[in-house]
Amino acid sequence: MNKKIIVLGGGTGMSTLLRGLKQYPIDITAVVSVCDDGESTGRLREEFHIPAVGDIRKVLIALSETEPLFQELLSYRFQTSSDLDGHALGNLLLTAMQDIAGNMSDGIESIGKVLNLKGRILPLTEDNVTLVGKMEDGSVVKGEHNITKSSQVIQEVYYLKEPEVCEEVLKAIKETDLIILSMGSPFTSIIPNLICEEVIDAIASSKAKIMYVCNMMTQPGETDGYKASDHVKLLNRYLKKRNIDVLIVNSGEIEKELCEKYETLEQKDPVLYDEEELETMGLEIIAQDLVSIDDNLLRHDVNRLSFHIFAYLMNV
Repeated sequence: MNKKIIVLGGGTGMSTLLRGLKQYPIDITAVVSVCDDGESTGRLREEFHIPAVGDIRKVLIALSETEPLFQELLSYRFQTSSDLDGHALGNLLLTAMQDIAGNMSDGIESIGKVLNLKGRILPLTEDNVTLVGKMEDGSVVKGEHNITKSSQVIQEVYYLKEPEVCEEVLKAIKETDLIILSMGSPFTSIIPNLICEEVIDAIASSKAKIMYVCNMMTQPGETDGYKASDHVKLLNRYLKKRNIDVLIVNSGEIEKELCEKYETLEQKDPVLYDEEELETMGLEIIAQDLVSIDDNLLRHDVNRLSFHIFAYLMNV
């Protein structure tokens, strides 16, 4: 019987992680935060009053075992002068299946059968949630897209209205062998899963270890100047009743030229692996060279990363 993992996150970081994990004989449940409200996703949310579909689309593609051409089809964005302009085809399919099936969870399951998914995808909630950010200057910003674009530093995030968490999410947390907090933007991808009391209570009562895959670069306005230990402390603050048990962190060197490029163009810096501070926190630390360069872009080496997660899981 395969061991079970549940991955909490959203955005590109989560889909990247899942592409590697699906290669292994494990039962994957991906819980996707649904607070994105930008571009195609935002327009569909406003018109149809549905949870965000953009990150769900990315995760569908990541876990799919269909032909690359079909995956490319889901990512296709219309470029036209009509109302279709900017919409991703996968977002439209998810919106249609939500309407046909009656809810987003069943819609995802139906599309998943066609895509031959290696795992299960669950939205955190069926509610049309609004993420709110309280900034360091005291201002309040509504909407994930606006929070991300704000020039202010995020102090904390919460929902405008507490959402009802899907029962299947809580059940999956209860039954899993390992809880993984994916790399990604902490305040807008990971923490939106942790600001629901039902989720925190489910994690608190779970016997599974909590693993965090640390980002390799800081996020402007979110984690400027953060070391690896700062990321862990931030997430522990939202976990409340539990702390992260296992940290996977990059210990590989990132070329100076690439660092300068990210600093200049995106105001991002490498996340420092502050080994001494981390060792005082009672963590199991898996420090590895996870650096991969793809088209002059810095990425986690998903093959190495997923191998170390699987190896850890087999010893849990």
